Amino acid sequence: MPRSFEEVVLPHLDAAFNYARWLTKNEADAEDVVQDAYVRALRFFSSLRGEDARAWLLTIVRNTWYGRFPRRAGGGVMIVADEDPDSRADGSPDPEAQLIQQQTVDEVRRALEALPADFREALVLRELEGLSYKEIAAIVGIPLGTVMSRLARARERLADVLATSDRRGGHRGLP
Repeated sequence: MPRSFEEVVLPHLDAAFNYARWLTKNEADAEDVVQDAYVRALRFFSSLRGEDARAWLLTIVRNTWYGRFPRRAGGGVMIVADEDPDSRADGSPDPEAQLIQQQTVDEVRRALEALPADFREALVLRELEGLSYKEIAAIVGIPLGTVMSRLARARERLADVLATSDRRGGHRGLP
């Protein structure tokens, strides 16, 4: 039984936006990229084969980004709005622990943004979106071995950036 675009592709809107935001480092550009990608996805929905709509959509997001901004793989500033910071459940960390946790998140975000686009992209797809190596290879259009190599080098560089930040007096307290 054929399924509709809304049933198959729309559930992946958050993943598409998150991925676009990491690529663009800018909320407004990410919105534009996702909008263009969804228009393309709708237009080519009949070409979707199999059940992996998420990887198919993220491939379209990636291609849209590189088609729209071919020379801007590393520019821009990403702004992430807090999601209702006042809604704490009972037993949540105290304000000091929350501050330390937010500083850690901010530091990791800055370190991730400092990576070259191909390394950042591989890490985001694997660690934040939870995609398999095979899915990443399909999305990015590279061999599986290259995915593994990029991830290893990206993790190494991320660790170096974070270690350098620690030596410069950055704070990486653990909550």
